[in-house]
Amino acid sequence: MSLENLTFKGGFHMDDHKSYTQNCPLDTNFEPKMVYIPLHQHIGAPCTPTVKVGDEVKVGQKIGESKATISAPVHSSVSGKVMKIEQMVLSNGQKGEVVVIESDGLNELGYTETNDDFTQLSKEVILERIKEAGIVGLGGAGFPTHIKMKKKPDVKIEEVILNGAECEPYLTSDQLNMELYPQKAIGGLKIIMKLMDCDKGYIGVEDNKQKAIGILKNAAKDETNISICAVKTKYPQGDERRLINAITGKKISKAQRSNERGVQGLNISSAMAIYDAVVHSIPLTHRIVTMTGSAIKEPKNIYVPIGTKFKDLVDYCDGFKETPYKIVVGGPMMGACQYNLDAPTVKTTGGIIFMNEKDATLASPEPCIKCAKCVDVCPIGLLPLFLQLKSLNGDFEGAEKMHLNDCIECGTCSYVCPSNRPLVEAIVHAKTQLKAQQRKRG
Repeated sequence: MSLENLTFKGGFHMDDHKSYTQNCPLDTNFEPKMVYIPLHQHIGAPCTPTVKVGDEVKVGQKIGESKATISAPVHSSVSGKVMKIEQMVLSNGQKGEVVVIESDGLNELGYTETNDDFTQLSKEVILERIKEAGIVGLGGAGFPTHIKMKKKPDVKIEEVILNGAECEPYLTSDQLNMELYPQKAIGGLKIIMKLMDCDKGYIGVEDNKQKAIGILKNAAKDETNISICAVKTKYPQGDERRLINAITGKKISKAQRSNERGVQGLNISSAMAIYDAVVHSIPLTHRIVTMTGSAIKEPKNIYVPIGTKFKDLVDYCDGFKETPYKIVVGGPMMGACQYNLDAPTVKTTGGIIFMNEKDATLASPEPCIKCAKCVDVCPIGLLPLFLQLKSLNGDFEGAEKMHLNDCIECGTCSYVCPSNRPLVEAIVHAKTQLKAQQRKRG
């Protein structure tokens, strides 16, 4: 079954810049000499090391874990020797503890691969395998997946939706995953449906990925309760609530969780990692990273051991053809700018963008012309121009009354503004100042 031309109100179709890597094959030949694996790659408590300097480790061996409820273990992505356990500046700008491992190039496995029938496994066993594999949300902030997949007995899930929209410009790692491993996507979806006691599953993919849609449809041709949905190509179609609205028609406020409305969503690469963990007992040690942009010499989609330094990936892409004026981890709309190529990749690193001066330079802001384009595209239905005015005037409580905290910070308003007003930046500033005022008052 297939559904097409689905969308939500608002949003904007922008130049996706995916041509850099959209047709690039998966490069599986990259092997770093050293990896720097952070012990905190997820929302929740950081892990403590389970190895010490001098230990020999294998691929998939657990090197960090936590007894906290919300956390996810960390595994070695190479076989070799632990050289250091030290503090390092990570891609989020914060210092974190990393396990430094020198690879021996042998890639010896520290786990035994299985080939289990997940339909014969209990929910408890499935959740334990997801937990032990260290799986987190690969399309967002990295929330531990085994926590997200625990369904309360009184909650009824009517639909499970896998998010394959990948709406951010430049990124193609999810697309390549869908094209290469469609059976993992279908299998992962069926595992989640089992956990949720749900008999209806959807995979949402933007309609600029026709190859992936066709491959998924073929893989799901015998699945009567799974639908492949071609959603309109526009930003931010990949936002979970926007995708749910497009596919089911359900509107979920920021204050609500999707499962309160009977929907469980998950990034499609996370679902594939679930399949690997549950069926084959494979922990999360690698992921596809899109190396792209106008400044990189050879854009690629690379199968990357987690903990690889950015500069090692740049060298593997033959360096820069122009000076990169902006480096972004994640998408250009909601990703994080970088200043340090010594930072390592983590579980949530799906792409690194290197922009030349032309692509990175922003035009100077001009006075607002009251065109209301920012209002038209806001997927939440806010009034960004007035929120900016409240922010500039220091009226943060006034901005709160205009639903400031409902903003998802997608940046669509700033993107379409003909006057180049920094709308989302002002909104983020207002949120920060409002929280500071509230903390001060206690």
